[in-house]
This record gives sequence, C-alpha cells and structure tokens, in this order.
Amino acid sequence: MAAALAGTLRRGLLPQAGRLPTCQTVRYGSKAVTRHRRVMHFERQKLMALTEYIPPKPAVNPRCLPCPPRPPQEETGLIRLLRREIDAVFRDNRMIAVCQNVALSAEDKLFMRHQLRKHKILMKIFPNQVLKPFLEDSKYQNLLPLFVGHNLLLVSEEPKVKEMVRILKGMPFLPLLGGCIDDTILSRQGFLNYAKLPSLALVQGELVGGLTFLTAQTHFLLQHQPLQLTALLEQYLRQRRGGDATVPAGGQPGSADPAPDA
Repeated sequence: MAAALAGTLRRGLLPQAGRLPTCQTVRYGSKAVTRHRRVMHFERQKLMALTEYIPPKPAVNPRCLPCPPRPPQEETGLIRLLRREIDAVFRDNRMIAVCQNVALSAEDKLFMRHQLRKHKILMKIFPNQVLKPFLEDSKYQNLLPLFVGHNLLLVSEEPKVKEMVRILKGMPFLPLLGGCIDDTILSRQGFLNYAKLPSLALVQGELVGGLTFLTAQTHFLLQHQPLQLTALLEQYLRQRRGGDATVPAGGQPGSADPAPDA
C-alpha cells in the first residue's frame, strides 16, 4: 500500500509530457565567468604609451590646398549671348561706372532707371562668372577688384558724369565704386573731381577767346613798328616843309633877331 501511495504522489507531482511545471527553480547571483580581461601592468602601460606611433603632420593644412580642378563646362547659348552683349557695352560706350547692387525696392530701382534714362545713361547687370573672364582678357583688367559681390554698370555713349553723380547723391545707399572714361580708370574720387570740371562748351569758348586774344595781340605787335615808322616819317616831312618855308630868296636863312644899327 505504501508503494501505491508513492506512485500516486509521483504521478501528481511530476509534470506530464507536453506540460510545463507550475514552479521553476531560478538561480540568482553572479555567474561563474572565468574569461575576464587581464589588466595590463603599470610599467607595460607606460612603455606602450612611449612607443605609440604618432603620424607626422602634413606640411600644408589640407584646408589650405587648392581645390581639385573641375571639368570644363560647356559654353551655353546664354553665356555666348551675354558675352557678346558685354563686348558691345564696353566697345560702344565711353563712360562705364561700377556701383554696388544693393537690395533696392522695385519702385526705387524703376525711379532711378527713369532718372538715368533722361540723360541717356543705361543700367546694365551681368553675372560675375561671365563678366570676369571677359575683363581678364581685355584692357579693362584693372577693374577686376571692383567686381567682388553683386554689381551693376551705368553706361553712356558720352561722359555724363555730372548728371550721374547728381542722381547718385540722391540715393546715398547706392555707392559708386569706380569705373573708366575713355580707357582711363577712375576711382570714386576721380569721378567726383571729373564732375566738378566745366562743361565742354565752356572750355571751347574759353579756348577760342584765348586764341583770338593771342591773334589780336600778334596782329597789333606786327603793325606797331610799321605804324610808328610811318608816324616818324610824316613828322620828319612836316618838319622839313616848315624849315623850307623860313629860308629867304637869297638862299641864306635870315636871322630871327637882326642886330640894331650902331
């Protein structure tokens, strides 16, 4: 009977096939790990630090090296058109002024364009990537330092510097950088000094007046000696006629005060 009771308990306590036990034994605590990393000896650490390889620094900072050359880009039709227009602007205009293209409102830009057009001064805007290569291969290469940021050109067939400076003074936020007049490079101060010069008609009048005065003075000097000689000869002839009238018929001139009788 004891054996039967033990079998019954065994069948009730042991898990049956396909079923998990209701209670499982879980082991808590540290596991027995034998593969720990061994700490390096202090002397060996110092030796490894002293013998560590330090790669040499480059002589030139990589950030200072020039960029690798880019493949040449094909020239589009728009670039060729802009290049022809730039060539025509620098060929047909005597005055070319460079201004900084600031952020003007549309109304201010239209007003300034209208004021400049009254004096036949046109406003041109070209991209620097097209304008700079043209200047490098032309006689205007000294203008390259002016084209740093966004710029605009004020061009005219005749040097209307006085009118341009007067209009730009009304807009102080549009600075004048420089330019050229008849292949002469001018700075901003050079344009201001050029605007103070008298007009061409006034200079021509003064030149004609000076030349007329010199011509009249030369004519006077050329006629002065003959006139003086003629006056002297006439005076001599008058004196000669007056002397001949005082001579008597006997041929001897009479005394003005005859001596009294004794």
